Amino acid sequence: MGYRKGYFKKDGTYVQAHFTNTRSRSYSKKNSGCMLLLLITMTFGLAVSCSESSDSNSNCPTKTCGDFTTQALAQSTYNSNKNCYKNLDSDGDGIACEK
Repeated sequence: MGYRKGYFKKDGTYVQAHFTNTRSRSYSKKNSGCMLLLLITMTFGLAVSCSESSDSNSNCPTKTCGDFTTQALAQSTYNSNKNCYKNLDSDGDGIACEK
């Protein structure tokens, strides 16, 4: 507890001094620092999660073997961009949509 001194108002009346609770003020100052730290951490986490999700496969169209009429057409699409259409080669041997 702290003691606040009395003061005079503009109209000349004196206001009596009283005790104040100084703990609540110091607690709120500490709490604002924690809130600032939490806000910075959340902002940094959001920036990191957004940068990890934007990989090279995000611009690739979703194609399956059922989208092609022949295996040769699927193979030529797979050969055009192997990273983008890697789901056409399920066993990883370089042959797309083999049965």
